[in-house]
Amino acid sequence: MTQEIVLANATLVLPDEVVTGSVCLKDGWIRDFATGASVPPGAQDCEGDYLAPGLVELHTDNLERHIQPRPKVDWPHDAAILAHDAELAGTGITTVFDAMRVGSIPDGHGRYQKYARGLASELMALRAADVLRISHFLHLRAEVCSQTLVEEMAEFGPADRVGIVSLMDHTPGQRQFRDIAKLEAYMKGKHALGDAEFKAHVAQLKEMRAANGDRHEAAAVAEAARYGAVLASHDDTTRDQVAVSHGHGIGMAEFPTTMEAAKACREMGIAVIMGAPNLIRGGSHSGNVAARDLAEADLLDILSSDYVPSALLLAAVRLGVLWGDMARGICTVTAQPARYSGLADRGRIAPGKRADLVRFALHGDVPALRAVWSRGVRVA
Repeated sequence: MTQEIVLANATLVLPDEVVTGSVCLKDGWIRDFATGASVPPGAQDCEGDYLAPGLVELHTDNLERHIQPRPKVDWPHDAAILAHDAELAGTGITTVFDAMRVGSIPDGHGRYQKYARGLASELMALRAADVLRISHFLHLRAEVCSQTLVEEMAEFGPADRVGIVSLMDHTPGQRQFRDIAKLEAYMKGKHALGDAEFKAHVAQLKEMRAANGDRHEAAAVAEAARYGAVLASHDDTTRDQVAVSHGHGIGMAEFPTTMEAAKACREMGIAVIMGAPNLIRGGSHSGNVAARDLAEADLLDILSSDYVPSALLLAAVRLGVLWGDMARGICTVTAQPARYSGLADRGRIAPGKRADLVRFALHGDVPALRAVWSRGVRVA
């Protein structure tokens, strides 16, 4: 982009306030912004619509859904990546950390195979070809309860745009699945396991955690440092678990499952990430703490779309309504995730930041997306 683009007469969502104004874009960056409702000659009239920074998504399983739209269906990967990229752009997400699991179970019950290295290479090839609409980074979900975590993480390096490594532990009976009955319903429903198969699966996971868990966790922490990635915890439930996370230098807690864990995160300076679907639905599908309860207790810092990309902007707007502060609500999907993931060049409407922007109107508390710009180019 070589010419200037001016977006005028917009309701600008700044980090601390919402004002009427205009934004000038040039060469993919925000050159300046000004207050006032005037529409200079040649400017685009936003007609009072909200103009906010592009959304920053830290944890989404959406790419996996495109790769495998149904069980045992492996969709062509280039097509799946492009469809995922376009879908996110169409929901206002302009930066995404694509979640990919590392650490597999190739043997025994509940088998799943490695895929992250190959998929990441395909994603990065499309990025190098400049055919993606938005900015992509990697989020490696390090499954410590697995057989192959160390080998899989060794396949990545500092050049792979790994921005986040999260420590995952899905051992039955703790964290997300403290209630094994809920895990049983999930596994039987998704994978059609019988009673004997489920019991064998649980036993295998517990055996793997005992044999590999501590070694895998230490390796994941070390590998995150080698990549230059930010560390995150996942499904912390108790204060003791949060203390362990703090000891690892973790800066973000994904989906703490209890009020106790969220309070401990706040005390220890760890940002709390909750799922936008949890907020919109009014509770967790796993029976854990509700995002709204954390928001009302001032214990929610960042939202993630998790498994519904379109939930991100909607949930941020609803937080803005709940808090009576739209700027604060929008910051949970813009400035805050950018800050905690180490991206200083985006997440705010300010001179020198990336020209990643979303324009939307409100119908009640539902945002209607009008336009999305990534690096100053309209992509939706």
